[in-house]
Amino acid sequence: MVAALAVAPIVFHPAKDLLRASRLSLLPVDDPCVAKDLKRIRKGIELSPVLLLRGNLLGVPLQILDGYHRVCASSHLSDDTPVSAQIVSLDDGAAL
Repeated sequence: MVAALAVAPIVFHPAKDLLRASRLSLLPVDDPCVAKDLKRIRKGIELSPVLLLRGNLLGVPLQILDGYHRVCASSHLSDDTPVSAQIVSLDDGAAL
């Protein structure tokens, strides 16, 4: 999976779609990691792409492997904020 993520292209998806597909709730603005990422965004510092695993794993269509706080920070700016991501899929066999 790590090797597949390393070569996965960077794509963009709205923050609200990532939260919905992962079935995770939006963390509050005062969460320390969310607040840190919001501060970086306001300073114009680009956030690293989030790492995603697509596939029905444990009944959830999308796993946020790394970057949950970055998705939440982006969502606080606007639900439609595009989040950069690298995605691997269970269906590809590359993640196995």
